[in-house]
Parts: sequence; C-alpha cells; structure tokens
Amino acid sequence: MDNKASIGGVAHGGAGQIAAVVKQLMDDNAVRLPHDGRNGGAPLPSHEEVGKIISLSRRLLFPGFFGASGLNEANLLYHTGIAVEELFNTLRSQIAAGLAFGHDRERPLCEDAREIAVEFMRSLPGLRSVLFADARATYIGDPAATSVDEVIFCYPGLRATVNHRVAHRLYELGVPVIPRMISEQAHRDTGIDIHPGATIGSEFVIDHGTGVVVGATSIIGNNVKLYQGVTLGARSFDRDENNNPVKGVPRHPIIGNDVVIYSNSTVLGRITIGDGAVIGGNLWVTEDVAPGEKLVQARPDNILRFKQ
Repeated sequence: MDNKASIGGVAHGGAGQIAAVVKQLMDDNAVRLPHDGRNGGAPLPSHEEVGKIISLSRRLLFPGFFGASGLNEANLLYHTGIAVEELFNTLRSQIAAGLAFGHDRERPLCEDAREIAVEFMRSLPGLRSVLFADARATYIGDPAATSVDEVIFCYPGLRATVNHRVAHRLYELGVPVIPRMISEQAHRDTGIDIHPGATIGSEFVIDHGTGVVVGATSIIGNNVKLYQGVTLGARSFDRDENNNPVKGVPRHPIIGNDVVIYSNSTVLGRITIGDGAVIGGNLWVTEDVAPGEKLVQARPDNILRFKQ
C-alpha cells in the first residue's frame, strides 16, 4: 500500500475524532487561561527574558567572568554602559508584565515598572559587595577552592545565591511572579531551591548545594554555611475556616550568625538556631538550639547536645 495513501486515509478517517478532541479542549469547564483581570491584556512574563535579567545582572556584578570576554580598563566603561541599558529595558518590560499578572491597576504599569527598575539598578553596587563577600567566604571555607575567581566562575552555590539576591531585591520592591521565576531558574540549574522571600545575611555559603531548600519566611544571619541536602522548612500550617493553609505566616527557622548546618539535616518550624551553633548531619531539628550549642547524632536513636 502506498504510504501517502495510507497516511491520508488515517488522517481522513480520524478527522471526526480529532474534532471531538478540539471540542473537549474548548470546554469552558476545562480551559484555564491567565486571569481575565490582567491589565489591558498585557503579555505574560517571558522565561527567556527573565533569564536575560539574570545573565545581564551576573555580567554587571562580576564583569569579565560572564558575558563578553577580554574586558579591560580601556573597554570596561563601554561594555558596562551597554549592559546597564539592556538590563534596564529588559527589567522594565518584565516588571510591567509581572505587575499585570492577575491584577487590576489604575496607575499605568509603565510608570511603576520604570520606577522599580531604576530602584533595582541603584541596588547593583550593594549587591556586588555582598556577593563578593559570599564568594570570599566560600573560598576561605573550602580547602578544595583554588581562588575566589574559581568560586565566582564555577560554584553552583554562588550561582544560586546570585539568583536569590537579585530575586529577593525584586521581591522587596513588590514585583510579583518575576522573583519566583528567577529562583526557579536557579533551582533548575543547580538543584538549590531558595524562595525569594527568604532573608539572608552576608558571607553566605552553600557547599556542594544539591537538594538545599530554604523556605519563604526563613531568616538567615551572617556567615552561615549550609551543606547539601539541608532543608529549612515549615513544620505545620495554620489553616483558615475552609481548611486551606493561611498565607504569609512566619513558619520557617531563624538562623543566627556563624551557624553551620551539615548535610541532609532538616530544620523545621519557627524555631531559632542561636549564634555559633553547629548542627551535625542527618538530624531532624524541631526545637530551639542555644547559641554555641552543637548537635550530633551518636546513634540513630540518640542525639547529643553539648556546648562547644
């Protein structure tokens, strides 16, 4: 049998079935489109453009490591100016799309988006300072690291931290959706899942990183080190009259300064881990840990607590 005739016969014979599928897909009860209330039919945020925001931010925060190679003192100003303009324009359009996401607004989106984009751009020097402190702390704490440059260029923990600090700043500025898209891109690329709402101090280190989870209301102090598989999570959720979880309630841990949490440990609930505490690996922690306290597991059924 001729292949073309066979294919045509199948297509012709299946036309009614295909039409039925189309009808089912168009069923009003089954179709879910983006919220009808979106301002003026504005476009959805673009994953590609949000990825560009991170790429351009990384180029400006660590010039020469990302983006154009061969930067030097003679051409740095030129390349910086181009990247700043491109980042600002991309931010403005994506912030406007984020602001329109599921919200009615009386004020023109372009005005708010421009103001937020300007405010974010003004944050870049401060972000660079804190991220360099993160990179330096990672180098100092990792005997395998040969230089701060290697950390900046290669380490997934710092890559995820860059995304988080950019996302968190946009989150602070009240931008919907875009911060979460940025955090999920880091999650996809590194296996590290940090909610953009988490507050993280300086000299933050994620060693190895795969499987690290930091919840939305977590507060992390300065000079904190997390190893792979660490979870800062919620123990339980307050529920409303319809038995749905109540949003926005602080439910994740508060981690003090100079804390180390080793691999695969889970810290749950709005508890406090005091300054200088050390939590050993493979522990389940649901109670406060005093400053300077060290938790280790001597046997599977016995957790030891003692002061350093």
